[in-house]
Amino acid sequence: MKLKEEDLNLKKTGGTMMAFLREAGIVLGTFLLLNSFVLASFEVPTGSMENEIMTGDFLLVNKFEFGGTTPRTIPFTNTKLPSFKLPSPWKVERGDVIVFIFPGYREEVEASEFAYYLKRCMALAGDTLQIINRVVYVNGKAVPLPRNSKFNSPMIKPAGFADPHIFPKGSGYNEDNYGPIVIPKKGDVVNLKESNYERWDTFIRREGHTFQYVNGKFLIDGLITTSYTIEGNYAFGMGDNRDNSLDSRFWGFIPQESIIGSPMVVYWSWDPDVPLLDFDNPISLAISVVKLPITLISDKLPTVRWGRFGNLVK
Repeated sequence: MKLKEEDLNLKKTGGTMMAFLREAGIVLGTFLLLNSFVLASFEVPTGSMENEIMTGDFLLVNKFEFGGTTPRTIPFTNTKLPSFKLPSPWKVERGDVIVFIFPGYREEVEASEFAYYLKRCMALAGDTLQIINRVVYVNGKAVPLPRNSKFNSPMIKPAGFADPHIFPKGSGYNEDNYGPIVIPKKGDVVNLKESNYERWDTFIRREGHTFQYVNGKFLIDGLITTSYTIEGNYAFGMGDNRDNSLDSRFWGFIPQESIIGSPMVVYWSWDPDVPLLDFDNPISLAISVVKLPITLISDKLPTVRWGRFGNLVK
């Protein structure tokens, strides 16, 4: 059958479009695989790890070493997706800087908003951690301060001074004198008492159970019990900027399965306080989009911290 010239052009255009879509799909699929299981990029929004990691640093994170996962949310949203995690080639060690999914604040069963956090792993499942006058002890041994750690205040909160925001609720601890506390380990058995109900309430519910204390009896999933067997392994994380870090001292333990990787290197860094766009209202946003090239050159690029490029995270 003889085709008209316009038919041939249409067929050629359609073939070119299909080839482009196929190649774009391959590139996107490869990117998603690498980003999920091997390597990812994260921007640091807070100063809790200063001066090892600064606000405005962009990090390459090794996701392979602790077992990569399929995407946990729809890209650019907080909508969660079912996911699975690959077996971990290596285990998290004390002193590792880790990236993990934030489990939620002290009394939240689930975080109100999906977020990744960055802290230093201070203790692992089964360890006993205690802080005495800002010195961290793990299993009775003092842990040296990380190389770039710092305290912003010369004042040490004394033992016995209870911070009402500290984890666990009602513990009587503060961030400078804390514990001793045992990091939960899979298979450990907790004896439930009226005195420790608040301490284990959120924890048990985070592991997927209902937990009630009614008429002097404990009910887990509606069944009367006097103990609870821990189902997962956990870690305890702290920021290197010890006086400016909301960490495990305030909101609790980090599930091992929520640890997604470890940052390797800073590949870009600039001042995050200099905005590129003004989101106050649609008009100012439109104006700032038009002015974006000028703002980038005149305001943002001068804040680039060239000396941080290539810094290894330890």
